[in-house]
Amino acid sequence: MRSIERDVASGRLAPGVRLPSVRSLAASAGLSPSTVASALAELRRRGVVVSRERSGTVVADLAGPGPVAPYVSEGAVDLLNGGPDLALLPELTDALRMVAAAALAAPDRDPYRADAIHAGLESWWRERVPTPGTLAVTSGAFDAVERTLAATLRHGDRVGVEDPGYPPILHVLRALGLVAVPMPVDDEGPTPSALRTVLGAGARAVIVTPKAQNPTGARLTEGRAAALTAILRKHPGTVLIEDDHLGLLGPTAPTLTGSTERWVLTRSVSKALGPDLRVALVVGDDATVRAMASRLRAGPGWVSHLLQGVVAALLSAPGTPALLAAAERAYDDRRRGLLDALADRGLDARGASGLCIWLPVRDETSFCLAMADRGYAVAPGAPFRLASGPGVRVTTSRLQADEVPAVADAIADAVLAAG
Repeated sequence: MRSIERDVASGRLAPGVRLPSVRSLAASAGLSPSTVASALAELRRRGVVVSRERSGTVVADLAGPGPVAPYVSEGAVDLLNGGPDLALLPELTDALRMVAAAALAAPDRDPYRADAIHAGLESWWRERVPTPGTLAVTSGAFDAVERTLAATLRHGDRVGVEDPGYPPILHVLRALGLVAVPMPVDDEGPTPSALRTVLGAGARAVIVTPKAQNPTGARLTEGRAAALTAILRKHPGTVLIEDDHLGLLGPTAPTLTGSTERWVLTRSVSKALGPDLRVALVVGDDATVRAMASRLRAGPGWVSHLLQGVVAALLSAPGTPALLAAAERAYDDRRRGLLDALADRGLDARGASGLCIWLPVRDETSFCLAMADRGYAVAPGAPFRLASGPGVRVTTSRLQADEVPAVADAIADAVLAAG
């Protein structure tokens, strides 16, 4: 065990290198197979190695590269970045004034003694979100996902993830020494057979996006949620993480929460109110939320009360519901407009909800280059995929109606050019 650790530390064993079998290691070291198996188990616990499906034991990549900022060449139309349309976000001025006035009115207020959750946010959640449980606030939905994984799982544990899915999820699993097990998704979310397979293979946790799944736009239906819930109830020890990153936008999707003993539902405000408002409301079972909140206290301590105050002011503003409804309609119209235009050109793309569509292609690189030649930047599917087939993500959040025909023509031409 120490010799493997030394070789990993020195670089002689690089990340991703597959170790020999237990029997081979036992023979070369002159030890019993059970002793070698125990050593590998300890190395997995420490995060030095991980076990992968059909790949055996490999050296972990805990310091692997993080998500790379997408590059859009000068002059290209950006259909690559997945954020919201800044023109559809609410104005912050009044909310900032309210927070500043509240701070001036209580100059001696000690943030170290303040409640972790802004009272206005807690009241808003309790009134509008029927899911019972313990509440918390994190710095965005992904922050809640990462802290929940770190608080509930150990190195080498398997996690069911949507495939294709959100690349940062795959990165954080690698960083935590966890093993991603792909769950194929269709327009209604993870398929029941996929969930049954990953749980049968020993997955300790599953991560599900209830709506606006990135990159396919999948959205849970009542029927699919019922089928997945029935499966999860047979595995009550599973940690269920429901990542509603679109949050306030779009109709509330069915939830799987409560089907297992350990669960969290996180709902972000960043897509609806502004990307810099890194706030997500979290609800879950008491033990899991407390464990996640404990990790938050051990690091930054709390999410800025000033930031929470801005969010609370925006949520309580009389004009916010109408602004959110208008943004929701605009995003739906833009996504559906491109889907319809592609269908008219004989192309079958996916996008039941959200800010993007997923288009299967034969060769991602050739297609992206062909789109670049036509002045458009789109996201190749490789970073999103584990076992699913090739495709590209096209962001529709900023796509105007008069731009749709030209974009659809470019995509149809690029499909032919890429072969």
